[in-house]
Amino acid sequence: MQVIILAAGMGRRLGKYTEENTKCMLEVNGVRLIDRLLGQLERPFVIKGQGSIPKRLPLNRVIIVMGYKGDNLKRYLQGKYESLNIEFADNPIYDRTNNIYSLSIVKEKMCEDDTLLFESDLVFSDNLIPMIVNCGHQNAALVAKYETWMDGTMVLLDKDNNIVNFVPRKAFDYDNVNDYYKTVNIYRFSKDFSTNVYVPFLEAYTKALGNNEYYEQVLRVITQIEGADFRAVPIGGEKWYEIDDLQDLDIAETIFSNTEDLLPKYLSRYGGYWRFPQMLDYCYLVNPYFPTQRMKDEMRANFDILLTEYPSGMKVNSLLAGKYFGVEQDYIAVGNGAAELIKSVIENSDGKIGITIPTFEEYVNRKDKNDVVAFAPGNRDFSYTADELMAFFSDKDISMLLVVNPDNPSGNFIEIKDILRIADWCAERNIRFVVDESFVDFSDGYAHNSLLDNKILEEHKNMFVMKSISKSYGVPGLRLGIIASADEKEISRIKKDVSIWNINSFAEFYMQIFNKYVTFYREACADFVAERRHLEEGLRSVPFLRVIPTQANFFLCEVTGDISTSELTMKLLSGYNILIKDCSKKLGMTGRKYIRLAIRDTKDNDRLIAAMQSINDEMEQKA
Repeated sequence: MQVIILAAGMGRRLGKYTEENTKCMLEVNGVRLIDRLLGQLERPFVIKGQGSIPKRLPLNRVIIVMGYKGDNLKRYLQGKYESLNIEFADNPIYDRTNNIYSLSIVKEKMCEDDTLLFESDLVFSDNLIPMIVNCGHQNAALVAKYETWMDGTMVLLDKDNNIVNFVPRKAFDYDNVNDYYKTVNIYRFSKDFSTNVYVPFLEAYTKALGNNEYYEQVLRVITQIEGADFRAVPIGGEKWYEIDDLQDLDIAETIFSNTEDLLPKYLSRYGGYWRFPQMLDYCYLVNPYFPTQRMKDEMRANFDILLTEYPSGMKVNSLLAGKYFGVEQDYIAVGNGAAELIKSVIENSDGKIGITIPTFEEYVNRKDKNDVVAFAPGNRDFSYTADELMAFFSDKDISMLLVVNPDNPSGNFIEIKDILRIADWCAERNIRFVVDESFVDFSDGYAHNSLLDNKILEEHKNMFVMKSISKSYGVPGLRLGIIASADEKEISRIKKDVSIWNINSFAEFYMQIFNKYVTFYREACADFVAERRHLEEGLRSVPFLRVIPTQANFFLCEVTGDISTSELTMKLLSGYNILIKDCSKKLGMTGRKYIRLAIRDTKDNDRLIAAMQSINDEMEQKA
């Protein structure tokens, strides 16, 4: 068997990283792509039909087709990987041809041996080479289920994983994405297939259409022939990435981080985890049952006009938000997420702010630490009451009191009658009272727990109600939040403080159509409460977790076993692709063993519990 590696490309989209070297010399987490690939070819593995002892792949040679800065690559590899018997072939017109020409340069060599074909801009799991070698097919391509980051050639498979069509970029149809697989650009060709099928078709194709094409197009033609012997090998959840530009490099470095760097690289992104669709994000605090498919279909049906038209200004959007929540337009301001409104409220406040810790730290981060007066509940559940808050702050010099209700990360909940007692207590002391009720719709009896009511606001003009629409309504990508108060002067100030077009047309349209889906939203909240009970039961079955009661869409859990929160977080991420919130460094929880787990749907929650149980089994075996 031989290996052919195509490495002639210029990698223009990588800018300075490929100015002096071809793309395969690019470093991913300190290791060059070419070194990673050649090292994987040297690594022993169990070869099907050759016993159970790992062996190195019996390669007669490795042929590298070079082009741009090829001399640099050749010098770099001089004297390295001698066991691989590296040969070089040159594509002198790399700057005006595509990979079909690079492959045609070595077409005679393809006919001399069975071939594994790789493109050199890949980074992939160590399991992929054993997968293609042991697949049981002489002619095969590794393929991955389509994900949004993928570009280039797609394939369609039949029920037996025969490739029935190659779909080029210009024929890509977004209505068919559920049927598409992406070629991983790792192929296996038998000597006979290359000699009698692929190379003759390659020669005919280049003669007819020239050299500025892609070698996959030849396979596309071949798969149209009845009885063509070419199979797909789906890679399942195995990791891989193709690096064409700087964003690809950034994502690849995150996916293939060393264990100690993996979590920091994910967390440094502050979201955007949709780029990692295999990962389950349990930091993600949203409603898994809303919006409904019909509501999403309505949004999708209006995509074109929403994309190409300006949104309205604050006047219209506050009217929509008022309709959304049933409050007066003059009492409400809309934000680009609650974060924009938090910034406006906190940074424009004088005096000190009273908070509980731990809590949502966006509020704290907007204030000088010397202007923060913190109340820390003295119990393992971080629970507290209205009376405890008022007692603690009774002799404190504060101009604002903040309560997140239910609180994050504790899930502590204060009933509405007691919240209003705090509001009255604050009014007597000329203290502005800010209540963040972003999670209130997840509480038992949620329909009666919101403060977003004209009468309530008018009776407590010192009270401001903050709400992130992302959380309970399941639309974090829209970036929507509101603040409401009968203090019209302050609400007017906030409206002037934010940008005139602070939300986009998609967010505006969502608010416009929401009222048609109120009944479905109530059903979604009921479904959520039922799923919370299901997850709580599962979490309580994990021996090393102490589950704290919650009225929010997450659980705070104390880790009680012989495992640290950082170890547990890393085991879940590296071993099970599950991201959780380690609270051990959170303000008010420093050094204590707590994690926060979002509540997702049943399928995801069962996967989380299974992973936790597996980790527990591993711990018991080591004990």
